[in-house]
Amino acid sequence: MKLGIVGLPNVGKSTLFNSLTKAGAESANYPFCTIDPNVGVVTVPDERLNLLGDFYKSKKVTPAVIEFVDIAGLVKGASKGEGLGNQFLANIREVDAIVHVVRCFEDSNVVHVDGNIDPLRDIETINLELVFSDLEILERRIAKVTKTARMDKEAAKELTFLEKVKAHLEDGQLAITLETENEDEDAWLATYNLLTAKPVIYAANVAEDDIADDGANNAHVQAVREYASKQNSEVFVICAQIAVLVRNLEPKQGRIREEHDLWNEKWIIAHVRRTLISYGLYESGKS
Repeated sequence: MKLGIVGLPNVGKSTLFNSLTKAGAESANYPFCTIDPNVGVVTVPDERLNLLGDFYKSKKVTPAVIEFVDIAGLVKGASKGEGLGNQFLANIREVDAIVHVVRCFEDSNVVHVDGNIDPLRDIETINLELVFSDLEILERRIAKVTKTARMDKEAAKELTFLEKVKAHLEDGQLAITLETENEDEDAWLATYNLLTAKPVIYAANVAEDDIADDGANNAHVQAVREYASKQNSEVFVICAQIAVLVRNLEPKQGRIREEHDLWNEKWIIAHVRRTLISYGLYESGKS
């Protein structure tokens, strides 16, 4: 299972990646700190696996793993090659699901590419570029299928479905919200590998004061949760600021860092698992 960590430049993607994987990817207060994608592997905590290993006296217990990819930040016009757009979109196409980091804190010392904080606008920016990229994929497929649709009934059926998907995206919707009517449509949709058909988990990056109540009093977080609920997506709250402070602790305080990283990892993976299960990408009860 491969998950891509995405978002606008400078929203905390690499900090989240480092917190999860301890990979030490560069993170800094300027856009496009990440250019080439960083990759790290995280084991999925599952106490049942250890119990089963002890019960059957297994010599080796191999937990499930999730591969996280820290992908370069996106800007408006990415689908047309702006910023690192082409590279960004190609990297997303290779993952099974998306962890979308959105900024939900105010701090004049941390640059935002659009000048102010509005997580729903930021989500829309990302989604719009993904939709544009998917429409290009669909238009190429439509051109190919049209050539055989007059003589081939299956091709004609697929062409009708392609037009249905295209209209759905042109209406500002994501492919993952499209209601398919039969197994053929499910199969066709899977072969297109559309970016907007991938499950999304939202990571709301908040200030230190908002982490204690899980962002309950943060209006930005509540807006993201309301938006995500319509997509059957999970939202988890993180504080990149705390993650940076913990990572920079003195060596003698390493125990605190280890306990924080372990808690943070279990918290995030739990949300990831729930979303993957809801989309049938991870079977509950299996490690």
